[in-house]
Amino acid sequence: MQRWRGLGDLPSGWGRCVVTIGVFDGVHRGHQVLISRTVRAAAERGVPSVVLTFDPHPSEVLRPGSHPAQLTTLRRKAELVEELGVDVFAVLPFTLELSRLTPHEFVHEVLVDRLHAAAVLVGDNFTFGAKAAGDVKLLRQLGSRFGFVAYGAELQGRSLAEGDRSANDITFSSTYVRSCIDAGDVVAAADALGRPHRLEGIVVRGDGRGHDLGYPTANLSTPRFAAVPADGVYTAWFSRLVDPGRRLRAAVSVGTNPTFSGRERTVEAFVLDVDEDFYGQHVALDFVTRLRDQERFSRPDELVKRIDDDVERTRQALVAEG
Repeated sequence: MQRWRGLGDLPSGWGRCVVTIGVFDGVHRGHQVLISRTVRAAAERGVPSVVLTFDPHPSEVLRPGSHPAQLTTLRRKAELVEELGVDVFAVLPFTLELSRLTPHEFVHEVLVDRLHAAAVLVGDNFTFGAKAAGDVKLLRQLGSRFGFVAYGAELQGRSLAEGDRSANDITFSSTYVRSCIDAGDVVAAADALGRPHRLEGIVVRGDGRGHDLGYPTANLSTPRFAAVPADGVYTAWFSRLVDPGRRLRAAVSVGTNPTFSGRERTVEAFVLDVDEDFYGQHVALDFVTRLRDQERFSRPDELVKRIDDDVERTRQALVAEG
């Protein structure tokens, strides 16, 4: 898969293509359906498929300070898109200048003059151009004028029948996934994503308290806008990005360490069955289940007993791999 940063990376002699456009944060199951349709439509025409996305998130440029929690890093997004068979992952730097393009200008300058789109597939709630003035109807009209076809697709929904949740149809969206993660419901988030929610970070030195308790942890420094689950204790798969095939079981604590009157929110992973120092390494946590809320204990030995239980439940919940 080719990866472009800006349309200046287009190779010489670039011909027609099929394009899908969006932020695609999370690359959830709805996104996957749309991207897969794009790949099929491109194959039918014998042209490349292009995922056109934006960085930074448009909301941060238009309304500084309003950046939503980020479900996937740009690198991870590219990996997930590549798994769907896309030919080109094109990142368009989102700037104030770009945001001021009218819908007509955006279509003409980006989709027609540069990408030579033969077809454009978007979600049915897609908007574009200055003040989000363009919608799917206008995209179709402009396509007829400039020589491409446009399709708006409903992001896939499903009926929930687990009994403890509403049986209403849910349209998959990044907002829905963020709400699940913010509530600590990593199972529902994984259902919408089609895989566990991943949190990446660099392992940094902590205060050493876990080591003193007999449970040394890998303390993650996460990206600024990362979608961190609600405070609590979770089971997760731990992996190093340089060795993604080796997944290790981990009990993960998210919160402020209330037993020790902590104030700073941290993400700490106790990795089972290994004695390794992960300091300085770029690692990932794939959250599987939530074990419990954060609790305050009157004595450290009470905390240790609870951690003993957390580790045993983690061991039972996750089947060892690698």
